[in-house]
Amino acid sequence: MKVLVVGSGGREHAIVRALSRSPQRPEVLCAPGNPGIARDARCVDVAADDLQGLCDLSREESLDLVVVGPEVPLVAGLADELRDCGVAVFGPLMAAARLEGSKAHAKEVMEAAGVPTAAWRRVDTVAEGLRAISRYPVVLKADGLAAGKGVVIAEDEAQAREALTDMLERGVFGRTDVVVEEFLDGQEVSLLALCDGERALPLAPAQDYKRIFDGDEGPNTGGMGAYSPVPGWDARRAQETALAVHQPIVDELARRGAPFHGVLYAGLMLTEDGPKVLEYNVRFGDPETQAVLPRLRSDLLAVLLAATTPGGLAGLELEWDDRWAVTLVLASAGYPASAHRGDVIAGLDAVGPDVEVTHAGTAERDGAFVTAGGRVLNVTALGADAAAARDAAYAAADLITFDGRQLRRDIAQRAVEPQP
Repeated sequence: MKVLVVGSGGREHAIVRALSRSPQRPEVLCAPGNPGIARDARCVDVAADDLQGLCDLSREESLDLVVVGPEVPLVAGLADELRDCGVAVFGPLMAAARLEGSKAHAKEVMEAAGVPTAAWRRVDTVAEGLRAISRYPVVLKADGLAAGKGVVIAEDEAQAREALTDMLERGVFGRTDVVVEEFLDGQEVSLLALCDGERALPLAPAQDYKRIFDGDEGPNTGGMGAYSPVPGWDARRAQETALAVHQPIVDELARRGAPFHGVLYAGLMLTEDGPKVLEYNVRFGDPETQAVLPRLRSDLLAVLLAATTPGGLAGLELEWDDRWAVTLVLASAGYPASAHRGDVIAGLDAVGPDVEVTHAGTAERDGAFVTAGGRVLNVTALGADAAAARDAAYAAADLITFDGRQLRRDIAQRAVEPQP
């Protein structure tokens, strides 16, 4: 069995590790990968957005399965190209991936499917955007892909005007419309589900931290940490939620002739009126994957292969480690506005084998790892409870140093000390 993981970040490293744990003992490749992933898989120098190059690689290597990590190649149609090449691929076709490629399209699909979500309106001028706001705070979202950073919560008209101008006139996130969305108050939960075109099978829930600083302060990032499970979320609640927010989307996309095969990620806000969907992503979350997959006892390879076939997940149940997982993100100086590169990373050898360190933005220079991106490393520890996992993760993370390292100190604190 030969499997290719497409991507080069911490999420892809976690997927590589989980596939390598399969009892089927697959040969795992990664394109393009990174120096850390190269310790666990054979890396191939083909970019994640090189659709033709990945198709050629799939044929040359006679791959049994391709697992696509990032959203950009999925939205560009990588799954379509691979399937046309006769390769089994875990990831949605372009028509289904549009669920992440356009926030306005996702809202329209939610409305058609009857999925609970915030009130919204799409606008294409600053003036129209300001007229669409009835109260503050308000959520403003760039309609296209923005690497998790194209969301602004505006507290007043001045902030809203600035954000709308950035998105619609300055092209900060590319030339795109904006979704003006009702602000929802509550606690966020990430619930991912594996989909086979007909049904949705939920993974363990997770909670992530998007802001750069403690206390959820500062700008949004791609994610600064996560933990799994989530207090109050057992398997029954996850299944009931998936039936309410994942299955209707799978059904609606199938009705539209775009059956969804892959991971459907629902970002949820737990409001007083019940869970409401903030956004859908069409791939494994980052850094949620780094906290969820180490807890998976089932054979990930077998499950992903099953999901490539219509109805292939029927009757399948996932087994989970009862322990908690806490994932910390070590980010470079300047992130998220910029990313300092070339800083030498020390202390990796001091981390024990019970802690999983995945590489997100690293390079190798003169035999040493150096920073090469905004989010540099992920540190994941398991523990009997949230406190034990959290303590182990921070103890390991503090062994790793590089100039300008950024690390939030409150990851999973709400699980250790639940708020009333």
